[in-house]
Amino acid sequence: MKKPVSNKSAVSRRSFVTTGLMAGGAAAAGAALFTDGNLARAQERAELRHLGEGDTAILRFLAAAELIESDLWTQYAELGGLTSGVPIEVNPNQKLNAYQTALSQLDPDGPQYITSNTGDEVSHATFLNAYLKSKGAEQVDFTKFTTLAGSTAAGSSGKKRLTNLMNLNVDTSWYVRYRSTTNPDFGATFPQAITLKGVTTIPVDNNDLENSTQAEIDHIQAIANTAGFHFGSIEQGGTSLYATLSQKVTHPEVLRITLSIGGDEIAHFLEWVDFAGNGVQPPVAPFTDSQTGLTFPNFFDPLNPLIQPSLIFPVPCEFISSSLPKVAIIRPTSDEFGGAMAAANFLIASGLFTGQSEEFLDTLQQMAFDADQAFRL
Repeated sequence: MKKPVSNKSAVSRRSFVTTGLMAGGAAAAGAALFTDGNLARAQERAELRHLGEGDTAILRFLAAAELIESDLWTQYAELGGLTSGVPIEVNPNQKLNAYQTALSQLDPDGPQYITSNTGDEVSHATFLNAYLKSKGAEQVDFTKFTTLAGSTAAGSSGKKRLTNLMNLNVDTSWYVRYRSTTNPDFGATFPQAITLKGVTTIPVDNNDLENSTQAEIDHIQAIANTAGFHFGSIEQGGTSLYATLSQKVTHPEVLRITLSIGGDEIAHFLEWVDFAGNGVQPPVAPFTDSQTGLTFPNFFDPLNPLIQPSLIFPVPCEFISSSLPKVAIIRPTSDEFGGAMAAANFLIASGLFTGQSEEFLDTLQQMAFDADQAFRL
């Protein structure tokens, strides 16, 4: 692994202040920096002709994460979104297939939300790579790793994929975590809300789109319910990742980027919290998929606050110090649990890259390591 990368930019703010003091005196520099906001902002922009190493590493890993999200969400959009092949292109007159119908049981706007979420992630990846290029930094390109076979069900483009949605171990502990008053940054651990191992979150082929019998309807509903929990799992990871890496950013413009995109990830997450919960309460649940044996119980029976579906906002928890009052926050936000390496290892452990090359996994983990090693001066 490489040595830690600092966030020292090509022309530091400190050197600018020093130059100003030497050239025009303390009063003149103070007037330039504090009475003329436009001049100060112009200087900040001039400083960012080239990114610091740390900011570059952070943005490159975030671009990588967004490319991964774009790939998996595009698969969801093709099969379950209101789309005609392009994630952001909505077709309101589209006749729903069995998967879209099952997703609509969780929220009538579910297919629309999937399309919108996909368009957001594609925009994030495109913007981050374009921004890196504009600053003379290397873009992230995973084209050579797009080698995995996807679903053959109707609606799929048939393109090769970067991610595999058909053999996942979906971590559902996030569902419990956000209803708990404890925080993983303080060492708290959480059970799975529901066990989802070796599952698919999309129809594998056209057989999964059959819904003529109750058994077939239950089977595609189980796939949709599983997808709902995966949506939340992915997006809660993004909320913690952006919050954690933002703490390391040096330049205000880069911080503006991470906070702004991170806020969009939070918006996604809150929708999918509600969405997943609708799959474990009436009228959808309880039911059992007779093909796989997977059961979705009614989380209201018996009522347990740690899995209560209607608790869709973060419950206040411990933060910074156990002596301080509990507060509603995104968590975790520490390197150990919310940083780039934690995110990379989480995705790998979920089976999202089943079939991927060791080169891809090594590349992703190296990028994650570099991002975590960045530090604010």
